[in-house]
Amino acid sequence: MKTLQLVSSVSLIALIFLCVAWELWLAPIRPGGSWLVLKALPLLLPLMGILKGRRYTYQWASMLVLAYFTEGVARAWSDQGLSAWLAGGEVVLSVVFFFTVIFYAKLSAPSRLAQ
Repeated sequence: MKTLQLVSSVSLIALIFLCVAWELWLAPIRPGGSWLVLKALPLLLPLMGILKGRRYTYQWASMLVLAYFTEGVARAWSDQGLSAWLAGGEVVLSVVFFFTVIFYAKLSAPSRLAQ
């Protein structure tokens, strides 16, 4: 379970940094950055719970990350150049995060820990 916790923490932090760098420096919608960088703020909400291994946070964070998966798929399809590649990275990170938090929540269930 420690591996799942580590991978989910790393993928969440990487997703936060990707969102910020994407919208401020790498390929912003407007030159000089845009307010779309605020999309990284909801990802900060589960950060401490993920780092501390709180099962409830893992459960609801799995639903939160689906919005980032959806955005990544839409922008990978519609954008061009670097922005499309960054969107692909967002998809990969959100999928990794989703599956690691799902499996962590499943394996840390009280019914499984009692066995």
